[in-house]
Order: sequence, then structure tokens, then C-alpha cells
Amino acid sequence: MSTVTTPNRRLKLLTGQVAQPPIIDEGTYKGMPRVARRAGDSRLRYTISLQIILLLGMGRAISHQYARNGARAVYICDYADDYLQLHVEELNELYPEVDIHARKFDAGDEDGDVFFANAANSGTWKEVWNTEVKEFEQTIRTNLTSVFIAIKHAGPAMQVTSKDKPYSSGSIIATSSTAGLRSNGGSTDYSAAKAAVVSLVQTACYQYAGRNIRCNAIAPGMTHSGMTEPVFYSPARERGTLHKVGQLCLLRRGAVADEIARVALFLGSDEASHVNGQVWAVDGGLSSGLPYKLGSMA
Repeated sequence: MSTVTTPNRRLKLLTGQVAQPPIIDEGTYKGMPRVARRAGDSRLRYTISLQIILLLGMGRAISHQYARNGARAVYICDYADDYLQLHVEELNELYPEVDIHARKFDAGDEDGDVFFANAANSGTWKEVWNTEVKEFEQTIRTNLTSVFIAIKHAGPAMQVTSKDKPYSSGSIIATSSTAGLRSNGGSTDYSAAKAAVVSLVQTACYQYAGRNIRCNAIAPGMTHSGMTEPVFYSPARERGTLHKVGQLCLLRRGAVADEIARVALFLGSDEASHVNGQVWAVDGGLSSGLPYKLGSMA
């Protein structure tokens, strides 16, 4: 049996504390203690490395948010380089003070730096009995294995300290989906992978306990992106039913990628310094209850 699951191993994980950022002493105001805090004033203090898939969707929006809000460097990666260089040029023009780096690689390969686990494809859209094992495994590889690799390599890198970074710290963010929280939100293979992302993130946050490394997941609902455009938005546009996309959402619309990116920015910043092991549904209320049609319930 693996020692990872033994009581002694779990106890070691939970008690193996490393040096933690001190609570900042703000002094007093007319004899009353000021509000204590651990986080500093800047949202993003250190180099942010992002793993990007689909540069026309959430990945692109997230890289813009990080560059705009103080990241020293942004690393963008994709398995295809169709828009990679164009995206670099755009970021360099908008944020000349940020170091922008690009690299083409497959997120399912164990060859990467610290990165934001955002890789995804939409799966096969077949019934489970019609889905081939190879198709299922490919979807798992893109949507789940890539997250495992991110967590595997990001954590140790975040524990490295320096003069500018005296404490082990970091934020690992993975993209799940409402399809991983509720059934019938996506294809069989996609939904299974996104559900596993939730478990992987929550397991990892325990294994990095005491190291000041946070692991969280974002679960977007219907979001306009490079992945959803050909599956949902383009067909609806051709039918003249674009207004119906996202109608099950309580806001009666789908999200734009920037709305997801802003949550990713929060989770990666000092503002989320005590948020760990959580799944943030960014779906306009879709997963808050059972879908229904207004006027259909007595």
C-alpha cells in the first residue's frame, strides 16, 4: 500500500509547516487595533505563469487580466500556434512593462513550467455506449492529465524562495466546469474529466498543506470562447436563435471570457489569500438549483 495514504503520511502533510508570511502589524487607531492582514497591497507580486489553450477564449482573457494587474511576466502556451505570436504582439503592445513569453506545447505532455491549468476540449458528444475508449482517453488527457501535470510541477516551483520571495507561496488554479458539478451539462468524457478536476484540486490542497500553496478550481457555465463558438454559438447564429444560448442561466445569458478571467485574477491574487480547496462556479446561477422554465411550475 502506498505510504501516501497512511495515517503517518497524512499527519506529516498536515503538520509539516514551513515559514509563513507574518501578520502585518498595522498599529492602532486612537487606541483601537487596526485591521490585521497577511496580504500586501499589490494584487500580483510575483511572476505569473499561465498555461493557455484556446487563445480566442478564456485563456486569452485571463492573460490580459494578469498582465493588466501587475504580473511581472506572463507565459502563454498552446498546443497549436495559429494565434500564439499574434497574441504575444497584442500583449506586448498593450502592456510593454510586462515580460511576455510564448511557447507551443501539448498540455498533456509532462514537459512544462509552472502554468495555469486551463486546457480543454469539449469531448465527443456521443452517448456513452458509442464513445470509443481512445476518444474518452484523449479527452481525459487534455482536460485532466494537463491539470495533474500543472499541479505536479507548479507546487515544487512555488516552494522555491529568493531574496524577493522569502516564503513558500503560490496559487494553483484549474478550470473545471458546471458540467463537472451537475449531469447533462456536457459530453460524457468531458463531464467526467471536469468532475475529476474538482477532486484533484481538493486532494492537492491537502498534500500541499502547510506550504502556503493554494489550490482552487473555477467552474464556468456557458461561456463564449473558441471552444463553444463552433458547438453552440455558431449553429445558434445560423438558426437565428443566438438569444437562446445560455437561457437556462438565471441571468438569461452566457458569459463572456472576461467574466471568468476576473475570478481567475482574484484567485491568483493576495485578495484570495485564505481561499483554498474551493470550486468557484461562475455560471450566472445555473448550478444553484434545478433548471426550470418560468411559468411551468404551479
